[in-house]
Amino acid sequence: MTQPILSIRDLHTYFRTDDGIVKAVDGVSFDVAPGETLGIVGESGSGKTVTCLSAMNLIPRPPGYFPSGEILFAGQDVLKMSRRKLEAMRGDRVSMIFQDPMTSLNPYLTVERQLTEVLEVHQRLGRTAARQRSIEVLERVGIPDPETRMGQFPHQFSGGMRQRVMIAMALLCEPELLIADEPTTALDVTIQAQILELIRDLKKEFNTSVILITHDLGVVAGVTDRLIVMYAGKIAEQGSTEQVFAQPAHPYTQGLLNSVPRLDEAIHDKLTGIPGLPPDLSNLPAGCPFHPRCDRVVERCRGEFPDRVPVGDNHWAVCWETRSEPT
Repeated sequence: MTQPILSIRDLHTYFRTDDGIVKAVDGVSFDVAPGETLGIVGESGSGKTVTCLSAMNLIPRPPGYFPSGEILFAGQDVLKMSRRKLEAMRGDRVSMIFQDPMTSLNPYLTVERQLTEVLEVHQRLGRTAARQRSIEVLERVGIPDPETRMGQFPHQFSGGMRQRVMIAMALLCEPELLIADEPTTALDVTIQAQILELIRDLKKEFNTSVILITHDLGVVAGVTDRLIVMYAGKIAEQGSTEQVFAQPAHPYTQGLLNSVPRLDEAIHDKLTGIPGLPPDLSNLPAGCPFHPRCDRVVERCRGEFPDRVPVGDNHWAVCWETRSEPT
């Protein structure tokens, strides 16, 4: 069996605040196989981004801390790596595309300097070689006239072009794992499609594993191999993308799907939203954290956290009302 490129086991990422302990990630476990694209979906505050920041050991400590769990990248525990090893891993073997490129890119440095620095640090390239490599990657991600654009600053690029610069920066060292945190959130639908197509093509070209974080199930539909649905810092459902879309087992997953317009179904008067708001992670309700918003709630849900229920081949959900697939 092929060793996962990333293996997260029983991860807990908590934050100490004035209002108490915030359980941002609470017992999450999953693997990412070499060459796989994994989607992590859920509402804001579900723990998606914190999970992936934890995977790169980018959680500020304090206020963050890890009560338990391990994160293995290529067999090495990221949480036990020295600072030197972490800096060597980030940007070289693991890269991240952050949600807002305007705040992630340095406004005082040209695009050229921000790209060449990555290659100088991780690949030990000289300035000339690093510049040539940066031009090649910018051209590969669809930046027109890259030699001229290299000398410009981030504010001189459109939102879509800034996102392409971020993708180019993440791919400069041909990482083994690429984490894309809401890479299309601030873009119009046409540019969204272009960015997703670009990530898909580059994944094939570089044989890179990808984790795609999003709140929009429409984004992951044609891009990911497998889906994780998160709610209140926990995994509510996990399975192949095809399985989750065809047979959503958790009421939360069903609610997410019902709130998205679909071209393959008859037109309805209005979409069905999920009532209520996500819970306060510093004061979670007893039992299933989704029960105050669930239309299938039973008394057991209010006091007992559900077991994991298999609903298909490598497809499961945590819900008392989910039925196991008949054997």
